[in-house]
Amino acid sequence: MATVGGEKRAALLRRITEEGGFAFVASAEKAAAGDVRAAEAAREMAWEQLHSAPRDEVGAAWRDAYALACLHVAALRGAGGGGDDDRRAALRALDMGLIMGGGLLRVELEDAIARVVADRRGGRDGDCEAAAAAGDVERWKEGIAGDRDLADVLKLLPVKSLSCKKIERRSCISLETFIRDYFICESPVILSGCIDHWPARTKWKDIKYLERIAGDRTIPVEVGKNYACTEWKQELITFSQFLERMWSSDSANLTYLAQHPLFDQIKELREDITVPEYCSAGGGELQSLNAWFGPHGTMMPLHHDLHHNLFAQVLGRKYFRLYPASVSVDLYPRTEPMLRNTSQVDLDNFDEKEFPKTVDLEFMDGILEEGDMLYIPPKWWHYMSYGADHLFYLAVDLTFVIIDNRALTANHTVHIKYSKHFLKESVAVIWI
Repeated sequence: MATVGGEKRAALLRRITEEGGFAFVASAEKAAAGDVRAAEAAREMAWEQLHSAPRDEVGAAWRDAYALACLHVAALRGAGGGGDDDRRAALRALDMGLIMGGGLLRVELEDAIARVVADRRGGRDGDCEAAAAAGDVERWKEGIAGDRDLADVLKLLPVKSLSCKKIERRSCISLETFIRDYFICESPVILSGCIDHWPARTKWKDIKYLERIAGDRTIPVEVGKNYACTEWKQELITFSQFLERMWSSDSANLTYLAQHPLFDQIKELREDITVPEYCSAGGGELQSLNAWFGPHGTMMPLHHDLHHNLFAQVLGRKYFRLYPASVSVDLYPRTEPMLRNTSQVDLDNFDEKEFPKTVDLEFMDGILEEGDMLYIPPKWWHYMSYGADHLFYLAVDLTFVIIDNRALTANHTVHIKYSKHFLKESVAVIWI
């Protein structure tokens, strides 16, 4: 295994040399020999390359080079049984490698993280438990309790909320029923009682558990009301710092975790959830598994996605409003290339004169309770208000896609005529 890893690194350095990264290669070789300053220099050079062009234009080799530099920094920072500060620095470097680096050395990064985490827990379990003070524990319990009256909740939601068609709600339906009644016709539905068995439903109520599992891990967070606001930005902070911000009263500095593959990064949290069988509908594949954590006051502007989504509400409540794809033009999609799936209409501050076509559009809405899942079909416009009556929310978004639309059409026919055979032979999950 070590030989394979060495060959990967050697091949990577040759690729970087071919791209003119002679200084990086020289520093990386010194870092491999134990030079901490050279390791830091190599990481800085790779970081500059990652930010020298738009993300999709940065070569894969430089992403892998950044991961390699992070491995060197972590190895040298954590060498010799250093103290807590060195372990935290090593862990941050490795997390940065996972978040910003390429996939070539991902297994090495994950193995290194596992070693650092095991070493830290082996000597500091008591300290980890003490990290969440008694006051923090009580605030966390209060934040996820949620006892606000519905009338008070309605005052915080967009006009006409919960006054039109309600999103249909079903309890623990079979995969066959889901495919027949909702998936094929692409109709939204709230599925209740389907994630009650998830360990996350109980474990995530304990802030000490979250601190112990993820407290020192570095994560990317979003700051601002939502991504369409001019003041919106992204930051890299530790999970503990994020938890502290979640109960901050600073409304101008709202911080939340959204659309990040947290469960790929922190494996222990991945063990707290299971992928519902509904994600196998149509013989598709699970495309992404993302975490959405945040405080009351954050929201997701009206937008649509191209894939099937299952949104699982682990803790807290969430308000959803949905518009079908057929009314897209009347929702005034934005024209910027990166925001064409987002509406110009701000439902929280709706201007009827500026967007008259939206005024009388029919929609369906509802409140997602703890333990519920919402199926959102492709291209359905959806608005989400987080923390409808809780201070905090913790949710999981599962996106699944169809491999081939022609195959899906064929599967529809098979399902209608031979539903039992279809369920046994044609439904499968392909992990990516």
